[in-house]
Amino acid sequence: MPTRVCCCCSALRPRYKRLVDNIFPEDPKDGLVKADMEKLTFYAVSAPEKLDRIGSYLAERLSRDVVRHRSGYVLIAMEALDQLLMACHSQSIKPFVESFLHMVAKLLESGEPKLQVLGTNSFVKFANIEEDTPSYHRRYDFFVSRFSAMCHSCDSDPETRTEIRIAGIRGIQGVVRKTVNDELRATIWEPQHMDKIVPSLLFNMQKIEEVDSRIGPPPSPSAADKAEENPAMLAENCFRELLGRATFGNMNNAVRPVFAQYSHHVIQEILGHLDARKKDSPRVRAGIIQVLLEAVAIAAKGSIGPTVLEVFNTLLKHLRLSVEFEARDLQGESISSANLNTSSKDSDEKIVQNAIIQTIGFFGSNLPDYQRSEIMMFIMGKVPVFGTSTHTLDISQLGDLGTRRIQIMLLRSLLMVTSGYKAKTIVTALPGSFLDPLLSPSLMEDYELRQLVLEVMHNLMDRHDNRAKLRGIRIIPDVADLKIKREKICRQDTSFMKKNGQQLYRHIYLGCKEEDNVQKNYELLYTSLALITIELANEEVVIDLIRLAIALQDSAIINEDNLSMFHRCGIMALVAAYLNFVSQMIAVPAFCQHVSKVIEIRTMEAPYFLPEHIFRDKCMLPKSLEKHDKNLYFLTNKIAESLGGSGYSVERLSVPYVPQVTDEDRLSRRKSIVDTVSIQVDILPNSNPSDDVVSNTEEITFEALKKAVDTSGMEEQEKEKRRLVIERFQKAPFEEIAAQCESKANFLHDRLAQILELTIRPPPSPSGTLTITSGHAQYQSVPVYEMKFPDLCVY
Repeated sequence: MPTRVCCCCSALRPRYKRLVDNIFPEDPKDGLVKADMEKLTFYAVSAPEKLDRIGSYLAERLSRDVVRHRSGYVLIAMEALDQLLMACHSQSIKPFVESFLHMVAKLLESGEPKLQVLGTNSFVKFANIEEDTPSYHRRYDFFVSRFSAMCHSCDSDPETRTEIRIAGIRGIQGVVRKTVNDELRATIWEPQHMDKIVPSLLFNMQKIEEVDSRIGPPPSPSAADKAEENPAMLAENCFRELLGRATFGNMNNAVRPVFAQYSHHVIQEILGHLDARKKDSPRVRAGIIQVLLEAVAIAAKGSIGPTVLEVFNTLLKHLRLSVEFEARDLQGESISSANLNTSSKDSDEKIVQNAIIQTIGFFGSNLPDYQRSEIMMFIMGKVPVFGTSTHTLDISQLGDLGTRRIQIMLLRSLLMVTSGYKAKTIVTALPGSFLDPLLSPSLMEDYELRQLVLEVMHNLMDRHDNRAKLRGIRIIPDVADLKIKREKICRQDTSFMKKNGQQLYRHIYLGCKEEDNVQKNYELLYTSLALITIELANEEVVIDLIRLAIALQDSAIINEDNLSMFHRCGIMALVAAYLNFVSQMIAVPAFCQHVSKVIEIRTMEAPYFLPEHIFRDKCMLPKSLEKHDKNLYFLTNKIAESLGGSGYSVERLSVPYVPQVTDEDRLSRRKSIVDTVSIQVDILPNSNPSDDVVSNTEEITFEALKKAVDTSGMEEQEKEKRRLVIERFQKAPFEEIAAQCESKANFLHDRLAQILELTIRPPPSPSGTLTITSGHAQYQSVPVYEMKFPDLCVY
């Protein structure tokens, strides 16, 4: 009875299912039942409308066998699918193809290499079939991604890894053949597909070449077998076929990934060519650099650390060479005819320099932020600083003119690299190792150097794109109309200003007092003050900035640096513009009223104290500033009264600002500011020069010398000096006190080091002095007649 029931149920199943079931033997090792497979093929050809159902049922069985890891039945199912696919060429094959591709995808997704290779082989057979009509809905995105991933197989077994990579390459080749022959062949040339296919082929071509170079030449089988067994040759043939099928419009998408993949090799070759042609004419070198610029456009986003540093190092080296050639030509000119040739060559060298700077800027602006910060430090480390050896660029052949020129070129490069750089905190953008050399007195020798330094600072400091709104120095009637963007000052920025604020104030203070300043310098200094106010100013920083502005006003009145009247009025105009800006930014009505009143009086009585007039052509300048009414000046007591009523801590406003002294002031060739400090301490403790200007010159006579020798007033002077010291320590910022103490300690340390060096150094000996050079001991003998003995030893 049960047997008859089973036979009855089996007879009720659809015929195509019975035919499909019959091709599977009881033992999968027996393989496909060929007799039943012939019956299934005949049935599919005779009734093509059943192909869809046959494919779906085969796919169902195959999916079940894949999950159960019954690999034998999976092999039988794929063999049956391949035979049906090769035998049927009708319209009804398209639904069957969808089931076939679904089963191939199942095999490719499995983790077994044997099944992945099986699925690839079936897909390659399918790719060689020419369909009568195109399929408008079929896409091969999954197969492109999967075959590309197989090309990068990292299986631990070398044979399995090679087998999977070969299968991936053959799969890509099958996708290319299938899609190129299809009416919708344009889809394969889309960038998202080419960016996967081309790097996968290049990866195999490169990897196997490296292996072959290490293990030596392989044996020489037949060319066909060698291509099938060698992933490199197979990938090369596939890539040749891909480019051979590309049209003119599609070639760009196929070639661009090649340049992106091997961009560093291209750049290295161009850099090598530039090194080989370093003594050619400037036009030739500029052309090579222009080619490098075009290659960098592709390489910048995918560059790695060593490649980036190599590019910048080579470019900076050639920038130094160009400046050296330019300086040598300028020093060697002697006759008028040579002058004409030199001027032409000089302009050509500037073309080379501008091309290098443009390349550096373009490359740097396309790098990610973390790499750009490294490049900023790298370039800053190349900038020559007088009196120190921190820079890594050889300037021994440049001279003073060439050194200044290379400083300008490097700062211009740095300016382009920092353009568009946005850091979350100012500490990230301006670390101490970068800020110290940037604000070095050595970079204040020339007005153009100072402009570049300030512009670099603006790029790094302006995190909310407010600089364009502040362009040009002027009295702004209503700052609210500028719609300044700002955020609450974070803890890191506050810490930065406590540590480096005095350094920034000092740079601005000294920069305002330079005698070669032009209008652009004052504009950039004004922008610097405004950006510090917007980005970094809390109440304490605002007080410091106001102290700085008042100190600048006092220096213009006293004129201890013997500045011209234009520069003195320029400083006064800068102070007016900034105090007008900061008073509206902090929105203290009494402060705004005092500033507005002074500006109004200046407009009527002294317009040369305002930026709109002093920086205008043919502005009438006063003969002196000593006789001006104090209402034309911003008064410290008025500002303190207005800010104190709004809750500001104004005790420090009564302490005049004094710039801190740094170690480099003693090393640089600039005039030391130590005298400036002492003069300000002596003159400014009791009164503001704005309130009562006193002349500090005195005629030297016998009576004056007699008074100087007289010690009767020494006690009074000591008391006054003691009072000033106590007041300074009570009211001055901690940073200023610490900076002054540190400078004194450093000065004492340097003097002690010099004394110890003179006392401990052993005297020269005629027998020779032991020195170690390159790891070898050598004796340097000193003749007796060249030795210098102390006076006590000579008789």
